[in-house]
Amino acid sequence: MKRTLSLLLGLSLFGAASVVAQEAKKAPAKKAAAPAVKLPAQPADVAAPKLGPDGKPQAGFLKSHESFVAVAKKGEAQVVFLGDSITAGWGRQAAIFDKEFGQYKAANFGIGGDRTQHVLWRVENGEFEGIKPKAVVLMIGTNNSGVAENSPEQIAAGIKNIIAAIHRRSPETKVLLLAIFPRGATEANNPGRAKNQAVNALIAKFDDGQKVHFLDIGAKFLKPDGTLEKAIMPDLLHLNAASYQIWADAIREKLAALVK
Repeated sequence: MKRTLSLLLGLSLFGAASVVAQEAKKAPAKKAAAPAVKLPAQPADVAAPKLGPDGKPQAGFLKSHESFVAVAKKGEAQVVFLGDSITAGWGRQAAIFDKEFGQYKAANFGIGGDRTQHVLWRVENGEFEGIKPKAVVLMIGTNNSGVAENSPEQIAAGIKNIIAAIHRRSPETKVLLLAIFPRGATEANNPGRAKNQAVNALIAKFDDGQKVHFLDIGAKFLKPDGTLEKAIMPDLLHLNAASYQIWADAIREKLAALVK
């Protein structure tokens, strides 16, 4: 009897194992995740799309770019805001943006994470085709500050190339070139802020009083001792509603003069 039970149990286990094996054969094999590609640092002054860890252009970057190209083709915007996430953040402040810049049919061409080379690539790949705005509000470069290979001189050269690319497509457009905004609580032990200040000193020289107008409004976000508070920039980099209003107030008069 015991031998019979053992035999039956053995046959049952063998059958179960066979079923499991067959099911395993039916299940599609899971593809191994593609290994991240070690990418060299992109030069700040050479046009390039934003790449993902797989070395291919980021889908979100391309989607935003394509939407801006579509806006440009309409040819309506008299003012274009061009930059990274700080510029893109105007999208969360629609009431302020419309109140301050709606009269210009302003377009927001900001993409989070962009560096100078990405903005240059966007300008060279359709974002100024069909559009000839009276003014562009350009502020870019803070995301380059954390890239050791991107020197202040190279970042400034990238900004200069962006301006030149805009003027090749729209010669009469005036560029309101903003100094890169301050970041980090204080200047002490803050290489990002120091590097941005070095870039600002270089790009200030691009002001020709005609088609390029440099404006440094950074001090308006700071306390007298140079401290940046979270009440103004919650993460000490990105703006909130109050600081976007500070931005609007600071450029209102100058922008109005440029679009006349």
